[in-house]
Amino acid sequence: MAGLINPENEGDLQAQIEEVEALSSIYGDEWCVIDEASRIFCIKISSDFEEPKLTACLQIILPPDYPSAAPPIYQINAAWLRGSERAKLANSLEDIYVEHAGENILYLWVEKIRDFLVEKSQSSETVDQPENVNVTAEEEVDDDEDVPDFRTLRLNTENVHLFMDQANDEEIPPIKHGNAITDRRSTFQPHLAPVVSPRQVKRVLEKLYENKKIASATHNIYAYRIYCEDKHSFLQDCEDDGETAAGGRLLHLLQILDVRNVLVVVSRWYGGILLGPDRFKHINNCARNILVEEGYTASTDEASKSKTKRTKSKKTK
Repeated sequence: MAGLINPENEGDLQAQIEEVEALSSIYGDEWCVIDEASRIFCIKISSDFEEPKLTACLQIILPPDYPSAAPPIYQINAAWLRGSERAKLANSLEDIYVEHAGENILYLWVEKIRDFLVEKSQSSETVDQPENVNVTAEEEVDDDEDVPDFRTLRLNTENVHLFMDQANDEEIPPIKHGNAITDRRSTFQPHLAPVVSPRQVKRVLEKLYENKKIASATHNIYAYRIYCEDKHSFLQDCEDDGETAAGGRLLHLLQILDVRNVLVVVSRWYGGILLGPDRFKHINNCARNILVEEGYTASTDEASKSKTKRTKSKKTK
């Protein structure tokens, strides 16, 4: 087994330890260790230390061969960050990695994101309460359903390789757009794509955000489930995009329907009238409809008929 160990990884691990210690010292309470063993960390970044107008949370996973041969795997969580702005920031971080390949870059990434927040907070386009741009004042989470919270999903480092560029992931999967549902001037539209890796998920999202209408949506909620054949387990995640708990509910739907290797995105354009719990119903109905249309699950009618047959069968027995 010793022959399988890459000696370079020992140097990478030491470099990671030193970098984490430095970042912890620099950022104090803003730096958070989520899972030391899996090398998962998080840092809260603000546009201003005293009066933060904008904040973002950078969650990172350090692969075994970072920094020598691989970049950190990251996710930026910010309710106000969508579409072209998210793509622009992602490109900036990738440029930093390319420019400093083989070096520790987390500090540069954090400060780049902070500069981005400062620039946006000072922009004339920034509204008085930017944090609420895509929250639609429907922040409260209804307690009528026992829905697990998937917003804090953690990824094990054994799945890290799935995030790396792979030759068979170069082509963007076909994207389908479903029929829209409109209620009290709010419109919901689903989008679906077959995916077999988080890399493809990222590419599909980038492609969707190139559409100005989709990028301008108040929320783009998504969830995906990928079945890992070699590990006989699922890799899954979701995003609320400001619609609190919507991503978790959407992922819960995918689990109930037992679908796999698919990404579902539901765009919502807020019409100015609060919908309350109905918004979750529309999001899930949109998602279920497009899954049925694309053959990922049986239709509601077929499922009902099947259930009825099973019930009658039991009675006759």
